Amino acid sequence: MIPIVAAVIIAVVCAVAAGVVCFFIGIAHRKKQAELAMGSAEQEAKRIVSEAIKTAEAKKKEAVLEGKDEIHRLRNESEKELSDRRKEVQRQERRIQQKEETLDKKIESLESKDEILNGKIRQAEERLEEAEAVKKSQFEMLERISGFTMEQAKDYLLKNLEDELTHDKAVKLMEFEQQTRDEAEKSAREIISMAIQRCAADHVAEATISVVPLPNDEMKGRIIGREGRNIRAIETMTGVDLIIDDTPEAITLSCFEPVRREIARIALERLISDGRIHPARIEETIEKARREVEATIKQEGERAVIEAGVNGVHPELVKLLGRLRYRTSYGQNVLNHSLEVSFLAGIMASELGLDPTIARRAGLLHDIGKALDHEIEGSHVDIGVDVARKYKESETVVHAIQAHHGDVEAKTVIACLVQAADAISAARPGARRENLENYVKRLEKLEEVASSFEGVDRCFAIQAGREIRIMVKPEIITDDRMVLLARQICTKIESDLEYPGQIKVNIIRESRAIEYAK
Repeated sequence: MIPIVAAVIIAVVCAVAAGVVCFFIGIAHRKKQAELAMGSAEQEAKRIVSEAIKTAEAKKKEAVLEGKDEIHRLRNESEKELSDRRKEVQRQERRIQQKEETLDKKIESLESKDEILNGKIRQAEERLEEAEAVKKSQFEMLERISGFTMEQAKDYLLKNLEDELTHDKAVKLMEFEQQTRDEAEKSAREIISMAIQRCAADHVAEATISVVPLPNDEMKGRIIGREGRNIRAIETMTGVDLIIDDTPEAITLSCFEPVRREIARIALERLISDGRIHPARIEETIEKARREVEATIKQEGERAVIEAGVNGVHPELVKLLGRLRYRTSYGQNVLNHSLEVSFLAGIMASELGLDPTIARRAGLLHDIGKALDHEIEGSHVDIGVDVARKYKESETVVHAIQAHHGDVEAKTVIACLVQAADAISAARPGARRENLENYVKRLEKLEEVASSFEGVDRCFAIQAGREIRIMVKPEIITDDRMVLLARQICTKIESDLEYPGQIKVNIIRESRAIEYAK
């Protein structure tokens, strides 16, 4: 056993010793190879360095040669450019010298011309002085011949010029006025006639009284009642005056408030048909009649709004429109009149390319104030404006209401259309009746306006106030001033008077020369 272990150890030691020897031998061999490689590398490096030095010297020589060539080329170019600039400077100098010579010549020429001009100015001044002297002598001669001083002659010429200008102005004014009138009348006549044809309406005059028929005259006593209690009850509850006179089988109801009068009429007719007439029954019947009339007012207002094609009207305005059913103006039913104005304004607005809905709305509401003028102080125009603004109507509608009688100037076309439609509806034959007193006052006012102008001798209102014929003094009013006077009178009539339709102003100037042969 021991010899085997020793043999193994020996073998191991020998192997290790052999490995170590081999290792050192390898290292020596590698060292030798490395030294050989280093020697060859140093030789190669020396060779490369020597070749690089040779190449650098060659490139250096080439660069030096190229630099010399470039310097030579730049020197030649600089010399050439310098030579060109010298030549250009020389040319500029020659041109400047030539210009100086030219300027000198021009200056000499201008100086000579200046001397000539100064001489001419002196001559002109001398001639002007001569002309002034001649003019002064001529003026003096003219003053001696004419007997006018300069101021008097100037006034005379200005007066003649003013007369000529007045004549020309009158002629031009007449031409333009006639042309404008012809064109405007033609267009307005077509639109208005077409609107009237398309809006046909019946007219029935209404009164401020109502007549209730009776079956017999004995009914009058029953209506009066014992000691007049029935008639007092009716008048107290309705605010209407009952007129019981000798008229056979009829009782007259008088009241300026049409709604109350209608309530009284309905209640009285029902009491007569029922036959039971006493204060309790009267009160009950009047209350039923009042509710019926209020329902009718609402229905009439809604009907008017629907017929006019107007939407979004406040319910209170609808009720006020219904009240117009029982309101009259010169015998014309105001609700029917408002509907007719609405239709006419809408038709004319359509023909003019405007919004017909706004025109119909303004026409329908233009007399809304008449529904309250028995309850509120003020004109129906002011009341209508306040009511329309209260219920949020547009400013266009409010302005049309305010301007439809000319209380303010119409600033919109819609307002002008409402004015025209109102005049057309009121001026239809049979539409309204006017009492004699108002008619005479209007004619007197028309003649008074015409007589207020200087040079008017006499004036006559004819054709029911649709024409005013004016006689003027020929020594004051010339033919040219007649045109201006006619325009002035028309303007004053338009501003001071209210009238339906139009008024023709006819001025007559007559000169007479009378002699007697003896």
